[in-house]
Amino acid sequence: MNNEARVVVTGLGAVSPVGNDATTMWEALVAGKNGVGPITRFDASGFDVRFAAEVKDFDGTKYVPPKELRRMDRYTQFAIAAADQAVQDAGIDTARVDGDRFGVLIGSGIGGMETFEAQHRLLIEKGPGRISPFFIPMMIANMASGMVSIRAGARGPNFSPVSACSSGAHAIGEGFRLIHAGHADLILCGGAEASITMMSIGGFSSMKALSTRNDAPAHASRPFDRERDGFVIGEGAGVVLLESLEHAKKRGARIRAEIAGYGSTGDAFHITAPTPEGEGAARAMMLAVREGALPLDAIGHVNAHGTSTPLNDKIESHAIRSVFGAHADRILVNSIKSMTGHLLGAAGGIEFVATVLAVENGVIPPTINYEHPDPECDLDYVPNKAREVRIRAALSNSLGFGGHNVSLLVKRFES
Repeated sequence: MNNEARVVVTGLGAVSPVGNDATTMWEALVAGKNGVGPITRFDASGFDVRFAAEVKDFDGTKYVPPKELRRMDRYTQFAIAAADQAVQDAGIDTARVDGDRFGVLIGSGIGGMETFEAQHRLLIEKGPGRISPFFIPMMIANMASGMVSIRAGARGPNFSPVSACSSGAHAIGEGFRLIHAGHADLILCGGAEASITMMSIGGFSSMKALSTRNDAPAHASRPFDRERDGFVIGEGAGVVLLESLEHAKKRGARIRAEIAGYGSTGDAFHITAPTPEGEGAARAMMLAVREGALPLDAIGHVNAHGTSTPLNDKIESHAIRSVFGAHADRILVNSIKSMTGHLLGAAGGIEFVATVLAVENGVIPPTINYEHPDPECDLDYVPNKAREVRIRAALSNSLGFGGHNVSLLVKRFES
């Protein structure tokens, strides 16, 4: 047992609306590239919302043979691609590690929504005899973790947090916790989602959560801007390889950053709305910083949940100020959802990847579409242009329907 092990990030993988690997995504984020456009996954002409942040030019056959690919939902394909990238980035041969101490935790807020809808149409139009025998394994929300573990030979801890838009962040936080406590040496963890479907767009639109800027989709996701009117749904996956410092050093791995704290709280308040003062989000941030044993003024950057909804952005801003006090004015807060849209259960995955790269490279990607300051959002949101700044530590926040709050503390690695 290796109690209280330090945990480091050694591999990054991403499939996103602005790039299908971590390097391409990072370069797009720093450049302020927008990934939002008209929906092409289905005919959205009859819907109130007709745009989204889709993954472009994704070729799943680069990772999985075509026959196997047809038996996987799109969200699982994204997860496998991001996990393979993380393994490759880490320079590790998974056949040579102890599989019993190698885990996989990949969360998804919804799972195989596209598969569910397609099979339901078959049921209604052609009867129950036409339902695919692969329907259930393709659709269930834990299958990304299962498939990745099969490919990697990872026989250690394996499960899939389902906490709406905090799923990916919970997976990374729980992966950190398991290694920290000595239950595993390395874990592939993150989030995957592929829910740009008729039912998802219809459902989120019905609850008035989505922006309706059909005439200007590239300007629709505008976190913290006074004229924000809802989020833009996105898709993709973000997966990282976490290792104990001892394991990483033993194999001579490149260490990209250290994950040093994890705060997880519940609002116990409302099915979709956060508490009016953001108390649950504030406690998550405070717990993460305390676990990392850092002073509050060591935090130089917060990758915010920043959905572009009127309520979330105001309350998250208030929560950040309540935690950091006057130091909040010196923290660079951004929302990459302004470019990627909101990847739901995968958001915490790609945003953690972006936070690691921000700490590693000393660059904070911008919050684009920020044009009209909102007096109720009074922090520095890195508007429209990336900023170079060397930071010691950063937080990545995720807040989910149901009152699930997660904050992950990333700090620059120092041996």
